[in-house]
Amino acid sequence: MQKISRRGFIKSALAMTAMPLVANADKTEHKSSLKFIHITDSHMDLNDPNSIEAMELMVEFVNENYKDLDFVCFGGDNFNNNVEGEKDALVFKEITDKLHCPTLHVRGNKESNPKPNDAIHLDEFQKLFVQEKGLMVSGKDWAYEKNGYIFLGLDSCIDGANNGLYTDETISFAKKILDKAKPTIALNHHPYTNYWGGTEEKDLHKYVLNNTDRVQKELFGYSNLILTLSGHKHIDSVKELKGTKTVVTRGFIRPLDLDMYPMRYVEINGDEISEKLIYTS
Repeated sequence: MQKISRRGFIKSALAMTAMPLVANADKTEHKSSLKFIHITDSHMDLNDPNSIEAMELMVEFVNENYKDLDFVCFGGDNFNNNVEGEKDALVFKEITDKLHCPTLHVRGNKESNPKPNDAIHLDEFQKLFVQEKGLMVSGKDWAYEKNGYIFLGLDSCIDGANNGLYTDETISFAKKILDKAKPTIALNHHPYTNYWGGTEEKDLHKYVLNNTDRVQKELFGYSNLILTLSGHKHIDSVKELKGTKTVVTRGFIRPLDLDMYPMRYVEINGDEISEKLIYTS
């Protein structure tokens, strides 16, 4: 009897059972809407074939069930950056380029802490992943406008470290964009709060944005900062911080069950934000 691979089995199951969680958009829908998926902490690793298979499964699932997305955004620790050169980055790019919509990317601590020493660095990351048409790039950061909304990609990484912060340049760029007074969504890797209730100082230093007090004071005072998206801790959270919906999406590397890899679907209509955690099967 011919053996069926785990991926083959899941693909068959998806074909029979997967149903879209949202209807396709009407072609005449008003421009003040935005639909996207947030994926973070996929930790794709060339030494772990299952992690590569998971990314391929994600692409198939999104292309089949979410045909009307404006983009898919990746929130860092996308690949483990632990092989020589850019091999894993190129595999990750090859897979995600098969998505039917544009992709937006920020770095996580994995991409900013290259091991071995000749793994991918910031300039190489940007050449591969910060090239989408319409991006406005400023140093480590970028902005992307779509349907009247501005999507901000803010690099919270410290090269060679697991903890993170926003540099003066990043904060200045974010304020410049927010001053445009358009509804704005910020994507970064390190969360802004100790939302999981940690008590170890070392743990908090590693996971919470190190200058979050300053960032909250200078950026979260803008009423048009309507949503933030982070990752890093792998634990899901949806809260409000000073009037801004602050989301941390469950790590893609933490499936709920066999091949049930988590992502977040977000839909914004005017001032209303709806979101749900979804799974690949």
